Amino acid sequence: MGYSIKEISEKMGITPYTLRFYEKEGVLPIVERDANGVRMFSEHYIDCIETVQALRSTGLPLAEIKQYVELYKSGDSTLQERRKLLVLQKSKVEEQITLLLKTLEKINYKVALIDVQDNKFEKLP
Repeated sequence: MGYSIKEISEKMGITPYTLRFYEKEGVLPIVERDANGVRMFSEHYIDCIETVQALRSTGLPLAEIKQYVELYKSGDSTLQERRKLLVLQKSKVEEQITLLLKTLEKINYKVALIDVQDNKFEKLP
């Protein structure tokens, strides 16, 4: 079973324009079409979209995602190159998470200070 561009767009939370753009740029594989030339997206394609969305959410540029896709298309002989790219991006994401956790800790501290101050004023007659 295949999905239309509208169905896949709604399911994945990505605009049809973005899907077409990613396909044109080679970030997503060429979509199969039915007898009328209408794009039909498979379950495998959903996995591809999820991978691209995950990599984009980490800040990986489209050019590097395209490089990853090209390596993927080349088969198992590129496993180590793909792994290297993903491990590097994983390290960057871990750094972002560490920074965000420190930021969250600071914000929580400030909120707690305000709560303490606020509680002092509530107790005054």
